Amino acid sequence: MKMNLEPHREKIVNDLTTQGWTVLDDFFDPELIVQLALECCTQHQLGLLKQAGIGRSDQLVVEKTIRSDQIRWLETGMSASGDDYLEQMELLLRYFNRQLYLGLQDSEQHFAFYPEGAFYQKHLDRFRDEDRRTVSSVLYLNADWRDGDGGELRLHLEDKVMDIAPLANRYVLFMSAQIVHEVMPSNTSRLSLTGWFKRRP
Repeated sequence: MKMNLEPHREKIVNDLTTQGWTVLDDFFDPELIVQLALECCTQHQLGLLKQAGIGRSDQLVVEKTIRSDQIRWLETGMSASGDDYLEQMELLLRYFNRQLYLGLQDSEQHFAFYPEGAFYQKHLDRFRDEDRRTVSSVLYLNADWRDGDGGELRLHLEDKVMDIAPLANRYVLFMSAQIVHEVMPSNTSRLSLTGWFKRRP
């Protein structure tokens, strides 16, 4: 089994067009979630995850008072589970283009490991001088998450603030230029795959 897209087709399109975000549970094969979580933990143990920064290219800086997670970009050939996930992201990109006419060209994904106490302050997923990021995605890998573990994704919406628990196989999509968000401090290790579907320049 790949993506569990069929029962969510209408919800994805309606949610993204009307409110700019959606939350999908049990969207991927559960075994893939297990393998991706193992891959993220293994890379962390091997020291392959690096302190995340803000900005891009020559303007990238590490500022732990704003962001304190560790990341590694997902590239083809790193692992079987990673390759599987990247293939499914390509299928989803094509679906977005067919249904939402977004002109998406490619995507980028990275593992994000939040150690205890880590957070990411309020921000938009857009650079000031580059607007290719169109749809943001977060796939959670936390099989044992419990109330009180923290690490919620907090969406700052027009009429409310909403916290989304980082439960395993929960997939969150939102329009990158519309939704201000943050990651609340985590009280335990928090694992995810974060990415963006990017339109043509």
